This record gives sequence, C-alpha cells and structure tokens, in this order.
Amino acid sequence: MGFKSWLDIPKSSHFSLANLPFGIISAPNSPKPRAAVAIGDQCLDLKAFQGQNGFSACSQDVGDVFAQPTLNPFAALGRPAHRAVRKYIQDIFREDTPHASILKDNQEAQKACLLRQDQVKMHLPMQIGDYTDFYAGKNHAYNLGCILRDPKNALQPNYTHLPVGYHGRASSVVVSGTPVVRPNGQVLEDPKAEVKKPVFKPCQRLDVEVELGAFLCQGNQMGQPIPISEAEDSIFGIVLLNDWSARDIQAWEYVPLGPFNAKNFASTISPWIVLMDALEPFRTEGIKNDTELLPYLQEKNPKNMFDIRLQFALTPDGGKQNVVANTNGKHLLYSFPQMLAHHTIGGCPMNVGDLLGSGTISGTDAGTEGAMIEITKGGKETIKLEDGVERKFLQDGDTVVLRGVCGNEEDGLVGFGECRGTIMPAPKLSF
Repeated sequence: MGFKSWLDIPKSSHFSLANLPFGIISAPNSPKPRAAVAIGDQCLDLKAFQGQNGFSACSQDVGDVFAQPTLNPFAALGRPAHRAVRKYIQDIFREDTPHASILKDNQEAQKACLLRQDQVKMHLPMQIGDYTDFYAGKNHAYNLGCILRDPKNALQPNYTHLPVGYHGRASSVVVSGTPVVRPNGQVLEDPKAEVKKPVFKPCQRLDVEVELGAFLCQGNQMGQPIPISEAEDSIFGIVLLNDWSARDIQAWEYVPLGPFNAKNFASTISPWIVLMDALEPFRTEGIKNDTELLPYLQEKNPKNMFDIRLQFALTPDGGKQNVVANTNGKHLLYSFPQMLAHHTIGGCPMNVGDLLGSGTISGTDAGTEGAMIEITKGGKETIKLEDGVERKFLQDGDTVVLRGVCGNEEDGLVGFGECRGTIMPAPKLSF
C-alpha cells in the first residue's frame, strides 16, 4: 500500500508520493532556474522551501545545492544523500507527517513553496558534459539488422559480448517541449545506382527512438575503470530519451565510423529525473544473454532492468493523438551499470552530469517497436493513423510524445511525465 499524503494528488498522476522526481524550474515572478520536486500536479520549489527552513529537520546537510541552476551539485552529494533527502520530503508530505509545522500546517510556507506545474518553465535538469548512446535494445538491433542486411547476419558477432555504443553530442540534448528542426544533409537518392553520388536536401526519413537515459552522479579518474560492483552507485536517476534519427542521412554517412550528423541535431529528454531509489521496487530481468560475458561485465543480481511501461504517441499537425507503440524498459540486453563498466574499462573518465542512452527499446510483437523504421519495415509499409492519415516517417508539424510509468494507482504511480517534441521545417539554405 502506498503512502497517503495530506496534499491532494490525483491517482492518475505520474508523480505520486512514491516517486518525487527532481528537476529544474523557473517561474515568471522568479526567473532564475533552481531545483524542484514534482508531486501530483504541483512542484515543491526546493530553494524556497529551504528559505522557509524546510530542511531544518532533515538529517542531510544540503548546503546551497538547490539554489543552483542545475542538479549537478545535488547529484554530486551521492546516493546516500539523495536517499535521505527524498525520504525526508516523503515524510514532509505524508498525512501522518512528524513535521506538520514545516509545511502541512504552515499556509505561508505552502504559498511560498508549492507551484502548479503548468505555471513553471522546465529546464534541462543537468549540465551535460558528455553524452553516449548505446545500442542495448536487442530486439531493435535485430529488427534493424533484418531490414538493412538479412536475418542470418542481423546482429554483428560482437553484439552479445559487449554494449555497443557511440559518442553523441551533448550540446544538442534538449528538454521536453523544445521544437526539433528537420536537418539538412547528404542523402543517397538511388542506393542501387552504379555510381554512388549524394544530393543535399532536407531529411525525408526522420524517425523516433524510444529510449531511457541515465544521468551520472559521480565519475572516475582517468585510467581508473568503474567496477561493475560499484557502477550502480554512480547512477543518479533515469529520464525518457528520444534520440531523433535522420535515417537517410545516416544510411550514407555511417560507414565506416557510425552515426554523425544523422544523430547530432537533437536528442530530447523528459525534464524530471526519477531517482534510482524510486525505481527499486520495479526491478526485473531483461533480455537473457546466452553469451558468457567477460568478468568485468557480469552482474550478481539478475534483476538488473526496470519494469517501465513505455509509450510512443504521434499527433499529426491539427490532428488527433495516436498511440503508435507500447514497449517496456525491460527489453534491454545490457543494464546501465554494465554500460558504465564497459565505457570506463579502458580508463575513460566520466563526470557528474554525463548522460548514457539505452538505445531504442523494442519488444518482439507487432505494436511494441520503438522506432518507425521498424514498424514500416524500412519505409516499405505505412502506419495508419486516425482520420485516414498515414505515415512512413515523420512530417513537419508532427508532435511526438514519449511516456513512461511504473506501478499502479493503488500504490502510487512512479512515472516520468512526457518527453515531447514537434518537428519544424528544415531551414532553406543556399550555397
């Protein structure tokens, strides 16, 4: 049974008392970005809360971390501190709170600290130094391999031995609601032509990638790998991630070194970071790996994934929202600790605020694919939406929304809210 709160929290809210995700907000009357916690349809302004002596009974000294424009200073305090602060805020909002005078019975503090979410602006929650996107969704990798090659060679020989990844572009990671401009680039119009010659044009095969992203709360010194047994302690929390892909640009550029301009124009994340402790009750096993991994990638706990129900919805310009696919965060071959252990095994230094992407998460059944290229079999088939609208890939004006949630209303939902982006036309360039 979940905690009951004195604050009115809709049962359908992703932000129950069992969750309490952290983000960065600003408001018209206080435009400086600072930290907040989402609860129901409201958020607790942590800077204002501290100004009201809200943390006077908290066992954790938070200093001035919640007055900062990113969550990096809070994240850097470490997992025990995150746990203590989250537990304290849960106690503050419980109906039987032992600290009623701090907020429950303090109307002045409530007026100063509680803001409606629809009245605040959300910002990128972390200062992201580096972003690495992995390819841990085995079903997606297999489906794509079948489209691009054939089922016999769908997965490369290394795939089940290590988490494959590429270094993304941190500067183009944007918060939910930021418009996504269609990229221009080199495209091979006739792949079957004897002489391969590209043209320069706007991307015509713009796609979605349903992913999860993990933010780091501690790093490592150069030359010193993070052991798999300690990797979990380096993870701050999880967000939804849409790593938009320009499939036609990607098809021409990715040999021999992999994705480049097809991936660096935008990657959208949800604004609220769900802490690892909030996800702990939803641990589950992922895709079974029949390959015996090298020792540095072996985890003791087989429940190294999370049962997160993921949804991809598409709304054509002026049309109705259509749920295109439903998948689950457990459909991964590698966990974030495994990705981190592999990332650092050669001595690569990581930092607080670094972002790891899971790769596209797809199930095995129709309607569980995490990308349009899978659903349309590489553009050979169409997705049929309401009102007779059809899509093979995204068109200008389309709005994509990713959602993710764990648990049930009885115990309190633990969700991520929305990860939203609308496609804008490519800029007109002349040379």
